[in-house]
Amino acid sequence: MIDEQSPSAWHTEFLEPGLVQQAVVTCVLFEGRSAHQTIKIIDTQPFGRTLVLDDRVQSAEADEWVYHEALVQPVMLAHPLPRRVFIAGGGEGATAREVLRHRSVGECVMVDLDREVLDLCKRHLPNHHAGAFDDPRLTLHVNDAVAYLRAHDGLFDVIVIDVPDPLEGGPAYLLYTEEFYRLACTRLTPRGILVTQAGPAAPSNVTETLTAINRTMGSALGETCAYRVFVPSFGTMWGYVAAGRPGTPSAIAAATPEQIDARIAERLLTPLRYYDGRTHQGMLGLPKYVRQALADERRVITESNPVYAV
Repeated sequence: MIDEQSPSAWHTEFLEPGLVQQAVVTCVLFEGRSAHQTIKIIDTQPFGRTLVLDDRVQSAEADEWVYHEALVQPVMLAHPLPRRVFIAGGGEGATAREVLRHRSVGECVMVDLDREVLDLCKRHLPNHHAGAFDDPRLTLHVNDAVAYLRAHDGLFDVIVIDVPDPLEGGPAYLLYTEEFYRLACTRLTPRGILVTQAGPAAPSNVTETLTAINRTMGSALGETCAYRVFVPSFGTMWGYVAAGRPGTPSAIAAATPEQIDARIAERLLTPLRYYDGRTHQGMLGLPKYVRQALADERRVITESNPVYAV
């Protein structure tokens, strides 16, 4: 029996100053440290099997499908025919799972820095990856994504960045820089699209990462499309930013619910649980405070980069 009065029976995450979220831990499957970060895989009462890196929830069984479908499906369905996809990070295998739902995908290249996280996720998170690691279309590399893209000049239709938040000194910090986005852009096909998870997007924290990432990506690639969803295990609204050459990300916002549903029916091998045409509308229908924050950031760089747009 779990002693809910014991501090050790709870996973506590500091979401922002003065605010924490706690979940009862029913089982600790792994707790340790790799060369890059601390790692926990735990079962929690409200969210099920959960991956925690550096004390931050990365994904939980109860709602990881919300996060991963929102990350992957809008850009995959905005591209006319994605054949080759690159994933930076995504150690749980759930991002690859979403990419590999698409009939058109012939190769998915996944590059993750942390071998221990990969091995633990393969073993302990079977419902996250759903066998994606065994799909012959997946090529997995244990490497730094920046180094990989510098060394390989092949082109991709879609690039998905699924790495932890850009904490200074953290293992993923360099994947949120203008230099990296410019490099990634050179690895996109002419109609290619890049997307990244972009951190919290609630009224109290929307400028923490979302608007800064949107500004940086806009400076590097020229056009962006921001959207958000609510992920309960994260304790807040969560943001995403897609980008590409001018005219490409706008295909995400321009898609109608009917078009999204038709593409899902035509292209996907297995059904989705979260994302469809009506959900797409809601994700793109940003509230006024987010639109205003994005507009404020846009004004910072408009003069130096007149092709920038949201």
